[in-house]
Amino acid sequence: MNEISERVKEAGVVGAGGAGFPTHVKLEATADILLVNGAECEPMLRSDQQLMAKFPELLVRGLELAMQATGAKEGIIALKAKYGEAIAALMPLLASNMRIEILRDVYPAGDEVITLWMTTGRRVPPGGIPIHVGAVVDNPQTLMNVARAMEGVALTTRTFTISGAVRNPLTITAPIGTTLQELLDLAGGTTCESPAFIDGGPMMGHLIDDLTKPVTKITGGLIVLPANHMLIVRKRQTMQSVLRIAKTVCEQCCYCTELCPRHIIGHELPPHLIIRSVNHNHLGSSSVVRSALTCSECGVCEAYACPVGISPMRVNIALKEEFRAHNIRYEGQLNPADPMAENRLIPTSRLVSRLNLGPWYPHHAPLQQSEYVPDKVVLVMKQHIGVLAKPAVQVGDVLKKGQLVAD
Repeated sequence: MNEISERVKEAGVVGAGGAGFPTHVKLEATADILLVNGAECEPMLRSDQQLMAKFPELLVRGLELAMQATGAKEGIIALKAKYGEAIAALMPLLASNMRIEILRDVYPAGDEVITLWMTTGRRVPPGGIPIHVGAVVDNPQTLMNVARAMEGVALTTRTFTISGAVRNPLTITAPIGTTLQELLDLAGGTTCESPAFIDGGPMMGHLIDDLTKPVTKITGGLIVLPANHMLIVRKRQTMQSVLRIAKTVCEQCCYCTELCPRHIIGHELPPHLIIRSVNHNHLGSSSVVRSALTCSECGVCEAYACPVGISPMRVNIALKEEFRAHNIRYEGQLNPADPMAENRLIPTSRLVSRLNLGPWYPHHAPLQQSEYVPDKVVLVMKQHIGVLAKPAVQVGDVLKKGQLVAD
């Protein structure tokens, strides 16, 4: 383990963009490209773009350190043209082996596999990860935390957006362990009678029923929508309902496959054939069904492509759980990319319209200048991918910020 990786591990830094993969593991790899995924392509989220504009030196320092740790010869910061303030702040700070790549305003530009393809042309094989094609991909907030780790600052806070049906949408930095209810109150509370809550973006986020739950290292955002909003209703569907709808109304139109981001870059993953197989007692190639393991759960198939309200993504998730329980893996080849691949990505404006998010988009959620200080924090012992943490302190101990509390 190199010194940078070791310091990052000691600081408790994990990926800020999704599952929270331990960052020190990524920094132990050998890569030729270090890609900063600043696409932030989920509508309603505003944290990464504002952090890049506010703390450009910190991001560039984190990129420099990550390149040093992995041996990467090129650093790429991928973001959208509409993040003008971030671009202007970053440009003067870039070294000769760093560059900014402007992405189209499409979904899911933030899927690391798609981001890598859009910026370099490299295609990750099915079931693979970016390092398999010589790249390490990190979120901007992750790399800022890498820079802080080298200054002896442990990861104790999380920055995320609170938006939707709230009085004062904002982007806030809060200590890990703060209750979501406290932070919702800072945003002025809700503006609808029967609110529902999503942790993360509207496409890939999950429902929250208890706002006394604390912020974790991977809290993606807090979106408030009316309980009868189409996104909430869909996310509350039971698996039995999902399967019943799939069996009764699937017309094999293939839209889900034609718009599946992984399929269009050459992965086998054909959602319409998976649905057909599930509907007809596993009819067809076993490889097709196992390809569900390569689904990124971006939600395009259910939220945008399907004209009759089927959720191939939910079916894929159920299949993945079953396959993993039986230690079944997917092995498939990378096929040629769809010649129309770039034209099959979804413009954000069309996605917002389809999701009926217009009333709350593109409202600004300004980054708060000061960190919120709660009276109490509750630290969950498992906040991200990996094993359960073990407490390193005792009841009654007096602690300082940044002190190790669980290993």
